[in-house]
Amino acid sequence: MPLQFVPVTPCRLIDTRPQYGGSGPLQAGTTATEDLRQQAPLKGCADLSSALAYSLNLAVVPHGPLGYLTVWPTGEDQPVVATLNSLDGRIKATAAILPAGFQGEIYAYATNTTDLIVDIDGYFAPVSSSTLAFYPMTPCRIADTRKSGFPPGLGVPHLSGKVARDFPVLSSNCPIPTTAKAYSLNLAAVPYPTLGYPLGYLEVWPKDQMPASPVSTLNNLTGTVVANAAIVPAGTGGEITVYPASDTDLVIDINGYFAPVGPGGMSLYSAAPCRVIDTRKIATGQPFTGLLSPPVDVVDSQCAPPSAAQAYVFNATVVPSGALGYLTLWPNDPTHQPVVSTLNALDGWITNNMAIVPTADGKIDAFASGTTQLILDISSYFAP
Repeated sequence: MPLQFVPVTPCRLIDTRPQYGGSGPLQAGTTATEDLRQQAPLKGCADLSSALAYSLNLAVVPHGPLGYLTVWPTGEDQPVVATLNSLDGRIKATAAILPAGFQGEIYAYATNTTDLIVDIDGYFAPVSSSTLAFYPMTPCRIADTRKSGFPPGLGVPHLSGKVARDFPVLSSNCPIPTTAKAYSLNLAAVPYPTLGYPLGYLEVWPKDQMPASPVSTLNNLTGTVVANAAIVPAGTGGEITVYPASDTDLVIDINGYFAPVGPGGMSLYSAAPCRVIDTRKIATGQPFTGLLSPPVDVVDSQCAPPSAAQAYVFNATVVPSGALGYLTLWPNDPTHQPVVSTLNALDGWITNNMAIVPTADGKIDAFASGTTQLILDISSYFAP
């Protein structure tokens, strides 16, 4: 069934920490059922009664090393995929577009005991006059607060701790129309003034639509470069607002936007979570550096999404051999690598991020600035 997007003011649906009203952490090796539709009115969030898929930000607060967390729709067998990993036990977040299961519920499984936080920024519902289509873009850099060559408001200076800053997205050099009502972004926090300076959390919302209760888009307590995807509704004047807990630089990339239905607009189609590629299991299992060759053939993988798909929703995971400056995913065209990044792992730890990657031929390219293994799990796709 084709689904389209409905943006909502970001809102916290679940926080298992008892000090925040939760009933306690997910226990190691157990599966919890989370009823998002039921939680929405209790937490003052938007009505989710028509939601058939959710746009979420998932954060873990582990009680020690966390091998992995997997989240999937109720009514389905647990897939052989991971949503995020936190082997060093740090607080981590990742975005996810997740189909709703039986009665709108989702499952969460943790290999080790962890608290779980779930924020929502929108949902996907059957096509109607009030839903928005997705328009994929070649990835493009909107803002970089480290640099002076960006339009006003999108470059220097760095963000100051506990000070909200508006970003005029429509003033960027990226081809985003004024009809856009939500943006598919990748946000990367770069420690300021240098590596090692921690950022507790970064919060993003539509301008003039500050959430009633705090939410978070990413966490960076270890002072490394951290990226996380987010679908962010457009606020007043198409702007978004960013609030950092501490000083930080910020890089914002875009890979698509949501707008009223028109030529080129796409709908979301859910798919059973499936592993497209794991370079550890190809040939001799050696990691790669630079351009991955051959490109990732998504359409001919065991997941076999239809050839009509024009953008894939992945959970991307890197297993670096050491420091990995960045990984970039983009539509198959090795001669035109965009100046953007999908995720960063300078500290060499296993790192995840959601990535919406357009495609023209069922394939995508991957470039790693260091040596790494790459795992791509698919959960849905966009098609006409």
